Amino acid sequence: MLDLEKSEFLSKEQLKEVCPVIFAGKASKEVSKHYTHIPTSKVIDDMATLGWNVVDAKAVKARKNSTKGYQKHLVVFRNPDVVINGKNDDTVFPQVLLTNSHDGKNAFTFTAGLYRMICENGLVVSTSTFDDVKMRHMGYSFEDLQVKIKEMVEKLPLTVESMNKMQATELGQNEMVKFAKKAIATRFKEDELKRIKIDFQELLNPTRDEDKGNDLWSVFNVVQEKIIDGDFEYIAGTKVRKARQIKNFKQDQKINKELFDLALEFTK
Repeated sequence: MLDLEKSEFLSKEQLKEVCPVIFAGKASKEVSKHYTHIPTSKVIDDMATLGWNVVDAKAVKARKNSTKGYQKHLVVFRNPDVVINGKNDDTVFPQVLLTNSHDGKNAFTFTAGLYRMICENGLVVSTSTFDDVKMRHMGYSFEDLQVKIKEMVEKLPLTVESMNKMQATELGQNEMVKFAKKAIATRFKEDELKRIKIDFQELLNPTRDEDKGNDLWSVFNVVQEKIIDGDFEYIAGTKVRKARQIKNFKQDQKINKELFDLALEFTK
């Protein structure tokens, strides 16, 4: 099994530094009297008991002072014993993405993800089988969490099936460009696309040897990484602009889900 030392799990001290809202001792004053406060740190402890540890965490920027310290945040879990060994050493670790807030506006929401070791790239799984799993704060229990996570893990063979379908689907040049054009629409609105020009061949150009190939899995990963990382240029009017990296995790998840759905549409 691949050693996970290169991507160490985050300690509680590190988490307190990068995402202190996880440890909020109480809820926002704006919540109703019926709200039950369960800090995200409690779920992190329970996930660790189930073998899932934290590899990343971040929070959105609070728009109001009243939500600062209670705002929506993301925690990414990985289990070193749960791994998908793909073709050509393309090792993928399933991930569980947890979003929550302490302002009464969000339930615990669990989303399935994938992490490719080759490119240190995070993907978000989006299929009808992998709907987001929600758990209310009121009535939260370790036993319920255990059931939810077990159900997600049991569906992993379907993720492998999706990967295999993408790897078995060879795309012609025209299909690759068609995929890239549809993919870029996940990031730019229709009216924006009318005002800019993008070199789709450059968007399809792999940045590493492992991603060379015309199979859908390779093409999908190349395009996804460039769109999320902002690793492409576009022309707006007479100026050449460098795309920005997507840093807002809500936008990241939205784009990733749409890209996964798009890739599945191209499977044969």
